[in-house]
Amino acid sequence: MNQKKQNVLPKIRSEYNSLPPSEVKVADYVLQNPEEIIYLSVSELATEVDVSDSTIIRFCKDVGFKGYQEFKLFIAQDLVVTIEDINEDISENDDLETLSKKITFSNKQAIEETMSVLDLDALKAAIDKILNSDKIQFYGVGASGITACDAKYKFLRIGKNVDCYTDAHLQAMSAATLGENDLVVGISHSGSTKDVVDSCRIAREAGATVICITGHNKSPITRVSDIKLLTATKEGPLGSGALRSKIAQLHMLDLIFTGVSLKQKEKTIKFTEKTAKAVIDKLY
Repeated sequence: MNQKKQNVLPKIRSEYNSLPPSEVKVADYVLQNPEEIIYLSVSELATEVDVSDSTIIRFCKDVGFKGYQEFKLFIAQDLVVTIEDINEDISENDDLETLSKKITFSNKQAIEETMSVLDLDALKAAIDKILNSDKIQFYGVGASGITACDAKYKFLRIGKNVDCYTDAHLQAMSAATLGENDLVVGISHSGSTKDVVDSCRIAREAGATVICITGHNKSPITRVSDIKLLTATKEGPLGSGALRSKIAQLHMLDLIFTGVSLKQKEKTIKFTEKTAKAVIDKLY
């Protein structure tokens, strides 16, 4: 069984922004009524959504399935897990214990959904690029800027020539100075953050390789990237800037970092010891 096809709802959310209007109607219905899909034929679903049968088939193929029957099969398999999405909605009437459980479930689900859309070939390519690049720069703004700074901290500790930029002007200027042996990692949950997308485009035009970490496949940042790494797309209960998308980004970053660390094991040990000694007298 193809593991990448499991967790249908995260897959639909990942492709959502790239779907044509008629298929968006199908996506909206499926996301809102997943439990009903397994009981509907193609024609019945088409009638419910007010689209043609062929639109339903195109939708299934556009989100990665061979056809409607396979799509329904994976919906049915995932339904026991995905139906729990209902439980993550936060209410002002929740007590602290309930609130804690809901947030914990939501954060855990962000990691699981990220794993369900993970492209292992893209992850391997990203690890190899970081290992072999002369200079690495991470770009992000807002909450994604925090992830970019965390990336710099991680990779600096293991001896990589790395920096991060969260200012749009600094991103653009640094991007223009890069060359073919350099690497940029652009981080944007929406994939549509203009400053980050523009800076990635400048870096690519200068000859650098560009990796993006985003929640939306076929978003603007993916069109200026050589390697794309997808994360969970459904935002948390507090909306924009909530921790859910950031946890998904940090998880992806941990996958990359661990892969790099293990591939350069001796160098990792050497520089971890050096950087630890450099800051040891900063502790009481």
